[in-house]
Amino acid sequence: MVRNGSINAADVQRILLRYWWVLPTAMVVVGAFGFLATLVLPKKYTSSTMVLVEPPAVSQEVVPTVVNEDLYRHLASMREQILSRSRLQSIIEKFNLYPNKPGSEHMEDLVERLKKSIEVELIQPMPGSINRQPPGFHVSVTFSSPQLAQQICTEITSMFMEQNAKTRITQFNNTNDFLNQQLEEAKASLDHQDAKLAQFKRQYLGSLPEEQQSNLSLLAGMNSQLEATIQSLSRAQQDKTFNESLLSQQEATWKTAQLSAQNAESNDQQLTALQEQLSALLAKYTPEHPDVVKVKAQIEDTKRRIAAGPDAKASSGNAQPSTHETPQMQQLRAKIKQDDQSISDLTKHQAQIQDEIRALQSHVQASPMVEQQLKELTRNYQTALDNYNDLLKKQQKSAMATDLEHQQESETFRVLDPPSLPVSPSFPKRIFFVGGGLLAGLALALGIMYQLAVSDKSMYTEQDVETCLKLPVLTMVPSFDDSRTGRQDHALR
Repeated sequence: MVRNGSINAADVQRILLRYWWVLPTAMVVVGAFGFLATLVLPKKYTSSTMVLVEPPAVSQEVVPTVVNEDLYRHLASMREQILSRSRLQSIIEKFNLYPNKPGSEHMEDLVERLKKSIEVELIQPMPGSINRQPPGFHVSVTFSSPQLAQQICTEITSMFMEQNAKTRITQFNNTNDFLNQQLEEAKASLDHQDAKLAQFKRQYLGSLPEEQQSNLSLLAGMNSQLEATIQSLSRAQQDKTFNESLLSQQEATWKTAQLSAQNAESNDQQLTALQEQLSALLAKYTPEHPDVVKVKAQIEDTKRRIAAGPDAKASSGNAQPSTHETPQMQQLRAKIKQDDQSISDLTKHQAQIQDEIRALQSHVQASPMVEQQLKELTRNYQTALDNYNDLLKKQQKSAMATDLEHQQESETFRVLDPPSLPVSPSFPKRIFFVGGGLLAGLALALGIMYQLAVSDKSMYTEQDVETCLKLPVLTMVPSFDDSRTGRQDHALR
């Protein structure tokens, strides 16, 4: 008797001894049903193939690839494209997969059925490998006909190969177009910055930072030239002043001589004038100078006339006065004219030097501001140049990678083995169905035996009696062997 649904070892032993035939019967019956199911259920055949992802023939260190899309994502994208309605519908129509279904089922349902029969599974990389990308993938197609399964698997594999090549070519072309467009924009920006920099240098020519040192050197030289010009101008002005004073003296002497001749002016006055002229000449020239010697001769002549007395005066008074200037006076006037010309030239030269000095000073003063603006323009130009050079390198690498792709030397898909032609069905698997039937029969037998044990209300032990009658047991009746059944029954009183 089972109490509270719990079974002990004695109960199990008793049930097994009484109902042992339930186990083999249930397992055989359910296993037979499993075997019959393998004969009745429609058979499915699976054709599969493996596609390897071959690395580029040329090392990426030599020709870096411009398409680094994750293979998981790439295969997922291709799978969605290949298993799209238009692709699968073309396969259904090409192989006439469901000849009896188009009238009864919608094309969407047929496409969904075919889509469920196609499986794409990635091959996981080996543990510890550096490259975590999958080395390839499996394509398997399950269908009711082994030939159709193989044909569909071949078609799907070909689609993967074509889609991969098409996708990569499209990605390379799009990358090239994008880089070419960016390169043109970078070149236009570089040309614009170059033109701005050239215009700035032309505008501030002479004030550029690299010209500052030369400007300072030129400024020092101009200051020296200005100082020399000022000194030369001062000397020319002094010479003019001196010559003018000599001319005035000569004119005074000449006029005095004229007045002496006309009015019989005394020789004493002439001597005094000549002595003053001599003093002026000695202040400028040496005693050997011709003008000094000439004036000295005139002084001596005048002294002789004074010493000669009234007769000499009379004779000198009878002399006719000259109406023309003396050669000395004409020479002095020519010198004064030459001094005027020198002063005019030196003044113009001085103004020219001063203008150049002011221009150099303005260049030197503007150098800090020009340098700051030039740095900004140079920085913008360098940024545009670096961007252009970087894009140019990328464009060249992209062109090389595209050529490599066209030559089929880049990363490609390769079918390791052609799609297999299945010999035995993949569904239903007889061993699985029969094994599952046996296990199900075992579970069913155990369930039946448990129900038999629970429904058995017979009392076999003293504890069963006390539990059922709720009275203590006073005595026991020995068991009797039943030779016909080989079973021992215990009667309790």
